Amino acid sequence: MAQLSDDCFAFGGPMLTIDEAGALIRARTRPLSESALVALGEADGRTLAQDVMAPLALPPFANSAVDGYAARFADLAAQGETVLRVAGRVEAGAAASALAPGAAARVFTGAPMPAGADMVFMQEDVRAQGGEVALPAGLKRGANMRPAGEDVALGACALPKGRILRPQDLALAAALGFTHLPVVRRLRVGVFSTGNELAQPGEPLGPAQIYDSNRVMLLALLRRLGCEARDLGALRDEPAALADALKAAAAQCDLIVTSGGVSTGEADHVKAAAEAVGTLVFWRIAVKPGRPVAMGVIDGAPFVGLPGNPAASFVTFACILRPLVCALGGAQAPVLPLLPVRADFSYRKKAGRREFVRACLAVSPEGATLARKFAREGAGLLSSLTQTDGLVVLGEDVTSVAPGDLVGFLAYSALG
Repeated sequence: MAQLSDDCFAFGGPMLTIDEAGALIRARTRPLSESALVALGEADGRTLAQDVMAPLALPPFANSAVDGYAARFADLAAQGETVLRVAGRVEAGAAASALAPGAAARVFTGAPMPAGADMVFMQEDVRAQGGEVALPAGLKRGANMRPAGEDVALGACALPKGRILRPQDLALAAALGFTHLPVVRRLRVGVFSTGNELAQPGEPLGPAQIYDSNRVMLLALLRRLGCEARDLGALRDEPAALADALKAAAAQCDLIVTSGGVSTGEADHVKAAAEAVGTLVFWRIAVKPGRPVAMGVIDGAPFVGLPGNPAASFVTFACILRPLVCALGGAQAPVLPLLPVRADFSYRKKAGRREFVRACLAVSPEGATLARKFAREGAGLLSSLTQTDGLVVLGEDVTSVAPGDLVGFLAYSALG
């Protein structure tokens, strides 16, 4: 289980930027050390626990990249065509004899290069007739062949520790002969939602109640990150019960996540509950939507309290919780790519704060990719997430956006 000291996230300075918060997470988080061997078919999306070193070169032997004729560069005429006798035929999977001077060999894609041959002419570029082949001038030594180790050298690091494994990574491991890979065990994350106003889907709504949606969203996002996400239910706004539930979760989870109840209002009790059983430091994150975000440690388990508004909860998951999950799980957090697009809206914001504007993508008549802002800005609007494609990310130094300005766009699909 991930165990942190109670003051490892303590920070007493001014309001943090997202980058400063991320740096603090990376510097003070100890990743899980427990790992297991899993079959390649079960390793997709898991985090690699140690470097995978190549036990053989890839490819293990020099081979032809095309169907054609293997030859020796030393046999080619200085100018014009070279006519060589065809002395053999090598197919993929067959052994190749050495190539004698003054001869060529018929080869096929993937076939091993005959010893002595150092180039391949594509079959469509030559004239073959009567046991001879005419080779054109101009081809360089090494053309159309794959040297041994061109892809991966023997003993090289083929896959680095911390890599979140993808299908192409599994293909490389298979090509190197591996049947199993060492992966970090899944991070156990407990998720609560809080609030007297919450009813669960399927239950009748009471007066002034709404259905709980954030917990479903957060559990799904965490599972997409490869976590063992545990649904710990909804908690009422009762400080003692909240404190007991948080302490119990710390005993069985590597990370505790709550939604709602972390503001400074009289009915927001998560802060007091967390402080009663651990240490809580409110990170004053300069982000919109998203404030407030709480972070602390309860019996060695990190705790993150996300806002209750759905859009704010989603954004803070992306920029705060996601990096923490990756760090705890020993993963190299993939860089979130920002697609350069043209704004199709006007917008003003405060300096010193990063803002995430929900937007759809469209294509202008001239073929430019445009970001169109969702018509409304409320942090409680779930439709602002379902009817958009991603977030326009406006940095701390930006104060205004005009139509046609180049902006960075973060697609929801990049989050997992």
